[in-house]
Amino acid sequence: MNAYFRNSLPVVLLVAAPALFAADDASKLTSEQMEKFLATAKIVKIKDLSTGVTNSRRATLSDGNITHDAHLQSIDEAKAKFEGERGTEMNFRDTWKFNVAAYRLARILGIEDMIPMSVQRKVNGADCAVTWWIDGSMMEVDRKKKNLESPDKEAWNREMYVLRVFDQLIYNVDRNLQNLIIDPEWHIWMIDHTRSFRLYNTLQEKKNLVMCDRGLLAKLRTLDTASLKQLKPYVTDQEIKGLLARRDKIVKFFDEEIASKGEDKVLYDRPSRHAASSTHPSAE
Repeated sequence: MNAYFRNSLPVVLLVAAPALFAADDASKLTSEQMEKFLATAKIVKIKDLSTGVTNSRRATLSDGNITHDAHLQSIDEAKAKFEGERGTEMNFRDTWKFNVAAYRLARILGIEDMIPMSVQRKVNGADCAVTWWIDGSMMEVDRKKKNLESPDKEAWNREMYVLRVFDQLIYNVDRNLQNLIIDPEWHIWMIDHTRSFRLYNTLQEKKNLVMCDRGLLAKLRTLDTASLKQLKPYVTDQEIKGLLARRDKIVKFFDEEIASKGEDKVLYDRPSRHAASSTHPSAE
């Protein structure tokens, strides 16, 4: 795992572990109600965060019945050439828009139980991504420092394989030990996708593809320009084109693996976390 995740600049926690909110009924929200809450609830206070390089802020929201925190991210930069830790990157983008796009794509793929809900909202005159905040969880960097292990290694691996496929699909250049988090039930959540959706037609790290959830692979096959219109206006036509080209390579890779090794060595079924917990907001 160390070879896969880059221990870089810290980022903030974005998602919610719904089972924690019985006291204020947040756990009973449907996805539509949660989206409305993030988009319209009164912002009670905002606190600047000292972590990261994107001027992240933590906001407390309340609609009179439910009070909950959200992460605010308004970074929106584009550079023809960017010099970073990974070297030179052309057509560089670092934008809050990709957090919204990542969540929408996760819903299309049926993995929205691993990506935080993120919506667009104007705060103090600036457009930003407002993302549900997770409580009681830890970052992967903290898990490793404490030498903690999931009590269910098989479930952990199933979710990690999903993460790896998703990162190759969106060409995430900034997956690191601070933007992978684990909730109290040892579920993995992918957060902070502001440096994703690159234009490249190639895969970033083909070696990170190992196994694939059967349902996810089926959803990948159905992606097309029409279905990905849901990602607009947060991604461009060229970014969608690159995503579909990478999808083709991912599907081809797993089809070849199945032909070579057999389906049972390549595909598996990941139980839905919605079905496992009645307190999780509905994805329907």
